[in-house]
Formats: sequence, structure tokens, C-alpha cells
Amino acid sequence: MNEKILIAEDDPAILAGLSDLLKLEGYDAIEARDGAIALRLYKKTRPDLVLLDVMMPRMSGYDVCRAIRREDGVTPVLMLTAKGEEIDKVVGLELGADDYIAKPFGIAELTARVRSALRRGAVAKGASIADEKKLGGPLRIGDTTVDFDRMTAKKSEGGACVSLTPKETELLRYFAANPGRVLSRETLLEAVWGIDPDCDITTRSVDQHIARLRQKLEPNPSEPRIIRTAHGAGYMFEND
Repeated sequence: MNEKILIAEDDPAILAGLSDLLKLEGYDAIEARDGAIALRLYKKTRPDLVLLDVMMPRMSGYDVCRAIRREDGVTPVLMLTAKGEEIDKVVGLELGADDYIAKPFGIAELTARVRSALRRGAVAKGASIADEKKLGGPLRIGDTTVDFDRMTAKKSEGGACVSLTPKETELLRYFAANPGRVLSRETLLEAVWGIDPDCDITTRSVDQHIARLRQKLEPNPSEPRIIRTAHGAGYMFEND
């Protein structure tokens, strides 16, 4: 096993408890007392999974997640939230968080979530490499060239170059690897966000990301021809 897990938690007792638990499970636990330290340790150690408390001094969990996702769209990020804490899960998902764990949590729940996220992360890393080989570099969509490495979409003949968020890039990569196939919102949520479709996260975030991708890629976003809606079923990517 020996996967590296970075834990960012400002409560010393919770941090020590999480670290001891994960070490007993066979993981290599890396401890951070605040968000700034967490980001520094992430860049230094490149962990296999990150556990982030939402509310931390210096940098919040959301800020750390945003910074990680600027350069890494694959490593799983799980957010730790206090019971009754007001959070916006949709915002967290859009920043790139993979799942939420509410405190207090049981040992079995935490370890199960960690194992599941690590499995998805390993699959995503392998799929990302495979998709890049399959797609053969930049993707041409109509008069637009998508550069997955730079996370940009550029119109031909001196057109504007727009930035893609990490999740928009992952979503488009998944579409491009599955052309002509109807993909349900639940399938996309699980494949791109790594979220169990039975969890309490709604599919609204998928629709919001699709809408933004259409604005960046479609000649006429109100009449999409690239990312089509399969009514009652999901979405389908067509690239002639």
C-alpha cells in the first residue's frame, strides 16, 4: 500500500487522530496544521490523496483545493467539514473537490471513502495517460483547437484563446474519448468528479459545466451541435 496521504487540519487532536488512523491502515500520513503549510507540502511530496479541512487559518481548504487544481486535475481531494457547517458543495465541486466527509465521522466511513478515492485516482491517472495517447495531443473541434496540457481552447485565424478550468478540461477529455456515446449525468459525475452517483451531490454541477463548455466551444451555444443533449438520458459528444 504505502500511498501518501496529506492531511490538512488545524485542530491538533483531530490531526493526530487522523494521522494515527491512516498510519494503522498502512498509509504514509503527512501532517499540515494550516492551508499554507498544506500547499507547500503538496508541492514537495506530491501525495496520492489530500484530506482538507474547509476552515483553516492562512488558507482555507477551498483555497488550497483551487491552487492544487491549477496544476493537478487528477489527485483526489476530500474535504472535511464540521457538523452543521454552512458550505456550498457545488462551489467545492467546481473548484475540484472530489467528495465531502462531515465531522464527526466513523472510522469505517473514513477509511472506506479514502480507499474508494485512491482507487478512482489510480484509474483516473491511468485513463488520463491513455486518453492523451488515444487523442494524439491537441483536439480539433470545428474551428477550435483544444490544448489539454495548457487547458485552453483557441479559435482559428487569430481568434480568442480562452482558459478551461480543470474540471472543464477533464469533462471535455472524457467526452472526446467517448464520441457518439450517450453519457448520463450520473456517469459523468462518477467518471469526471469521482463522485458516487448515490451520494447527496446533485447533478446540477454537471449541467453548469456543460453550459460553460458550450459557451467556449459552440458556434451557437443556444443550439449546441458539439455537446448535444440526449433528452431524458444525458449528453453526447459529436465532432465531425
